[in-house]
Amino acid sequence: MWIMLGVVALVVLWAIVTYNGLVGLKNQTLNGWRQIDVQLKRRHDLIPNLVNTVKGAMEFERDTLSQVIDARAKALSATGPADAARKEGELSQALGRLFALAENYPALRSNENVKMLQEELASTENKIGFARQFYNDIATKYNIAQQTFPSNLIAGSLGFKTAELFEVAIESERQAPTVDLSMRK
Repeated sequence: MWIMLGVVALVVLWAIVTYNGLVGLKNQTLNGWRQIDVQLKRRHDLIPNLVNTVKGAMEFERDTLSQVIDARAKALSATGPADAARKEGELSQALGRLFALAENYPALRSNENVKMLQEELASTENKIGFARQFYNDIATKYNIAQQTFPSNLIAGSLGFKTAELFEVAIESERQAPTVDLSMRK
């Protein structure tokens, strides 16, 4: 009788510890997503300032400015990691085109506001990258905990869902950039 009670107590204890571990990982995954969200908001807040700063000097580049504004609007409407990765990738490409064009305008290259905003965006991009890495790490731990035996018994019966991972959605972003340090023009 005591042995049976001991086994039942161990099973109940194991279930509680497993459940609490899954809840902890789930909450860390949600926190990781919120950290990405904070950095994306910062990025989205910086973009209108950059666009307004370069707008006057880039009269002939209205299409590029419109693409950045449109990509930002789409990124703001993203839902979930996969959708956000795709839309943020499009925004990154539009910003890259804007920065490339800005290099052709001497007045913009020397403008301290443009330089400052570019540095802020570059810093924010790094923070987004680190936040995505953290999110993917913790989401992977959470997914593994749900899918391995015997914790999958608890996860499946209590409705824990697999966390989506951030992935590069635009194939061109997987390509390494070409760097040419020659002094040719």
